This record gives sequence, structure tokens and C-alpha cells, in this order.
Amino acid sequence: MEFDLTEQQSAIGEVARKLGHDFGVEYWTKKDQTEEFPREFWDAICESGLSGTLVPEEFGGSGLGMSEMAIIIENLAAAGAGATVGQLFMIGPIFGGLAIQRFGTLAMKRAELPKIAKGQIVSMALTEANAGSNTLEISTSAVRSSRGWRISGSKIWITGMDAAAKVLVIARTQKVEEAARRTEGLSLFLIDCQRRGLQFTPIPKCGTHTLSASSVHFDDVEVADGELVGTLHQGWTHLVDVLNPERIATTAALVGCGELAIKLGVEYANNRKVFRGMPVSSYQGIQFPLAKAFVDLQSARLMNYKAAWLYDNQRPNGTECNIGKLIAARAAELATDQAMQMMGGMGYARDSHVERLWRDARLFRIAPISEEMILNFVATHSLGMPRSY
Repeated sequence: MEFDLTEQQSAIGEVARKLGHDFGVEYWTKKDQTEEFPREFWDAICESGLSGTLVPEEFGGSGLGMSEMAIIIENLAAAGAGATVGQLFMIGPIFGGLAIQRFGTLAMKRAELPKIAKGQIVSMALTEANAGSNTLEISTSAVRSSRGWRISGSKIWITGMDAAAKVLVIARTQKVEEAARRTEGLSLFLIDCQRRGLQFTPIPKCGTHTLSASSVHFDDVEVADGELVGTLHQGWTHLVDVLNPERIATTAALVGCGELAIKLGVEYANNRKVFRGMPVSSYQGIQFPLAKAFVDLQSARLMNYKAAWLYDNQRPNGTECNIGKLIAARAAELATDQAMQMMGGMGYARDSHVERLWRDARLFRIAPISEEMILNFVATHSLGMPRSY
């Protein structure tokens, strides 16, 4: 069993960490306050070639895997970006790149993958207000027309629509009662974000301000046959191959976020002296919570590397992806909260930077999958217990 990173992986991590430091916490605080997409940061990612990590070499990428992607995201998050950077790699390299690479036609790969390698943003329209985590109950439909398909329906909490050129839409192409199995009848379509009949409205939210989340409405949006991704009615099985990497990206970002929060907290505590001239970091009440967060983050990192390795080797990875995300979300919340707590009132100030990390990290106990649904998954798939929902 080998735990060392390869020379290539270590080098990639160093490149990501250096680039991340070029856009440190001050940059992200400014972007957070103005609620702007981090365009300069993403452009630098693209220029470095990191945006094309998952894209095969024949289409302009590096042809690497989720293991390398996890290392990149983790280092960028730890260098200043925090948890949101994981979402940034979802909208494009994962939602677009992996879906097309695995299930797109050769024509679609030739047309889209080089653009994604260079940084084209691709959102994914999956979640619906009335379905929530129950994806099989989505009602957005794609109905056959003389020109291909017409999509109608609504989505919610769709990330990055205002920065995206394309959106991967999950729609029902077959009624539930007509499908042979419950998991059939969904299909994936890759369409332009500026298409007639497609409208989106950003949702005001607590954190992750550098990436918008929108309500999206489809009103008889025309879709060509060539924009179908994968096999008709088999979108659910395709979707799983995209959602597991989403978990890996989330976990990597949370691990990096927690590392950054602990670093900021320790630096403050080592320099803060209140009683008897002793730094507050010498108190066990300060040490223990951050030590606990550190322990949990290390566990999440190892589970995430295992999940990424399994994915890259085309082995079952759902349990590992979900476990890593569960541990990381709680650990990052603990790390950011305790870093803020040890700073006292200063931790609540924007200049401390941990309040942004805290707000951003809190989302990921809910998204992209809630911890309750993760425990449901583990109970049924790992323990053999009956479905409770």
C-alpha cells in the first residue's frame, strides 16, 4: 500500500499552491464583498493548464485523473480560496468535461472538450424545488418536437449560470409510469445558456458569494438531437458518474479550507497574549478543538484520496466519496468556527478572513448532498439495511 504522492502529483500540488498564494485571502475577501466571479483567478488557472487536468490529451488537456484534481483543489483552497474553489472546478472540468468525455459523441468531444480545457464554464441544472435530493422525481421534461426536443420546467440552486457558456440539463424524457425501471426515463442535454426560453435569476445567500446560485426556468427551450449527452432515458446512470467526482471536489476544497482556517487561527493564537504574558495558544481549551479539527481533516483527506483512486481505476467509489464529504464538511465547520471563536470579536470581523471561510463552509453540510442523505446511503449500501425513504 503506497501513501506517497508521485513526483508528478507533488509538482502539480506545488503549482496549485503557488498560484493560490498569488490570489491570497485579501483577493477572496474583496471578491466576496463585491459578489463577483473570480475571473482573474480562473484565467490564471486556465493559463497554467490546471483547468484541463481531466481532459484527454487528444482534446487539449493533460489526461490526468480525479486524484490530481483533488490535489489541485485542496492546495488552491488552503492557499486562500477556501471551500468555494471546489465548486469552481465542478462547473466545467467535472459537469462538462467528465460528462462529455464519458458519454458524449465524438463530434461533441471535438467541439466542446478543447473549450473546457481552456476554461469554458459549464453549469449543471439538476435540483428542483419540489424534488430536492430525490432526483428521480424531477418534473422538468424534454418532449419530442420536429426539430429535436423542447425542454420545459424549473430548477433551483444552479451554480455559476451567469458565468457559464453551457449548461448540462437533466430532464425527464419518459414518463415514470412508462419506464421499465424507476431509474430510467431521465436524459442529459448540453445547451447554450443564452438560448431563447431559458431564464435565470440569482438567489441571495449567506455565503459562497463569488459563485452565484440561480433559479432557472425553461420555457419550451429548443434542443437539437446532437445535444443529447449519452443514451436516451439512461441519464441517471450517467449522472452518478458525474456526482461522485462532485463529492471528491467538495471534500478536497473543505480539507483545504479547514487547513487554512487552522493556520489563521494558530497564527493569531500564538501572537495573542492576554493573561500572564502567555499566548492564548498555550491553553488546552484553545488547542483541543483545533487539534480535533486537524485529526478529522486528515481522515477526510485520506478517504478522499482513496475515493479518487477508486474513481480513476473505474472501481466502485460511492461510499468512499460520500464518507469523505461527510467527515470533511463537519471538520471544516469545526475548524472555521473554532478559529473564529479563539479570535474573539476580531474573528467576527471581515479582516480576520475566517468569517468568510465559516460562511462558505457551512453550505457543504447541506450541498451537494446533505449529511442525512449520506447516512441513508451508507446504511443501505454498506450496511444492507432497508431504505428509510
